[in-house]
Amino acid sequence: MSQIKLAWQSKFVLLVVLPFVAASVVLQAHWWAVQDAAVAIWTVGLSLMLALITWQLRAATPAAAFTGAVITASLMFSTVIFPYKPWQTALVPVLVVFVLSSIATRMGREQKKRLGTAEKKGGRAASQVAANLGFAALVSDGMTQSWLTGTGWFPHPSLVPGLLFAAGLAALAEAAADTVSSEVGQVLGGRPRMITSLHSVEAGTDGAISLAGTAAGVIAAGIVALTGGLALRGGLTMIVISWAGGVFGLFFDSLLGATLEQRSRLNNDAVNFLSTASAAAFSLVLLAIVPYPGVN
Repeated sequence: MSQIKLAWQSKFVLLVVLPFVAASVVLQAHWWAVQDAAVAIWTVGLSLMLALITWQLRAATPAAAFTGAVITASLMFSTVIFPYKPWQTALVPVLVVFVLSSIATRMGREQKKRLGTAEKKGGRAASQVAANLGFAALVSDGMTQSWLTGTGWFPHPSLVPGLLFAAGLAALAEAAADTVSSEVGQVLGGRPRMITSLHSVEAGTDGAISLAGTAAGVIAAGIVALTGGLALRGGLTMIVISWAGGVFGLFFDSLLGATLEQRSRLNNDAVNFLSTASAAAFSLVLLAIVPYPGVN
């Protein structure tokens, strides 16, 4: 019942993410179609192809697949570097998040059905996609880059795209870590413990963690950070800081689950969105401390 009452939060997350990102994609698609048509064609085409595959695999509803396509296109446009190659954009970490999440979700499905925690047959909803991937798109979006570059807050404006994508990559790493840790933990983690009290609880309890699930989540975050950093040629700094941000967000997610979600103040979509935001914020704090060489 509490989740039904908090359904407005899922709608709010979708409303925060989709209109802004969709408008940005339309503007950037038009700009690139004029400047370099290949960028626009590859970006839109591959994003739609990924959406179609996701829908056909029943990993997402049609609305969720469309939301994913818009977010993927936004991330790809915001990470264009020359000489242009589609596999040297944010498409790579997005695909890795999708693959890792899909494998983990299908792992031990019968056991999850008995626990009542298995994903619905129709796949993820649009709000779930926006909650998991939306902040990465918002923080690294081309319009966000332009706005921050024009503020004069950064002594070296040329570093803004790299800094923001490191934050976006941390958000993607957290999204993968959260899904993988939860799904793997239910199958291999045994009886989990609450992150706040370490008391033993039932599998699937909000805020519960297990050693196996946490380890799987940390590894998943590392894989996303590594592949994203290599694709963007961001160097070791981007990889390590994005990984650290993803791991921070993973534990922050569990903390929110054990407190505000348990008390019916937040639903799962709100928790996921805030956790990816925390991952991005933590990585930016680290970037303020650690010298960042920029994209090579």
